[in-house]
Amino acid sequence: MQKLNIVCVGKLKEKFWAEAVAEYCKRLSRFAAVQIRELPERRTLAEEGEQIIRELRGYTVVLAVEGKKLSSESLAEKMKQLCDAGREMTFVIGSSCGLCPAVKEKADMLLSFSDMTFPHQLMRVILCEQIYRAFMINAGSEYHK
Repeated sequence: MQKLNIVCVGKLKEKFWAEAVAEYCKRLSRFAAVQIRELPERRTLAEEGEQIIRELRGYTVVLAVEGKKLSSESLAEKMKQLCDAGREMTFVIGSSCGLCPAVKEKADMLLSFSDMTFPHQLMRVILCEQIYRAFMINAGSEYHK
């Protein structure tokens, strides 16, 4: 089974965000073993970066505004290549203050979902949905219309 890690700085505070993430993780469980690692916010980005780097496994995708923008289909294709190769994947969402440059340097891919800024709690929901969508695209499902 595919291993997926989501490393996030900060906790989901509102119940509705946690429920949405839990729902997508439940849906993903037929495709992958998903582990979400919530890291505490620190005083500096460097301190946060150190703890993030310790959690990186396999192919690392860091969400960053300056990253590459992909369509859902392109993300699905990239994930299919990694799954077919048996590669573990780690997705990283930094804190509301951003990410330490060292984390970005460790990334195999910098990924941007938009030029817009999203709340970090909502971004976790969006990321989980897009990962689920990628698996559904690769499964030939009508979920992605």
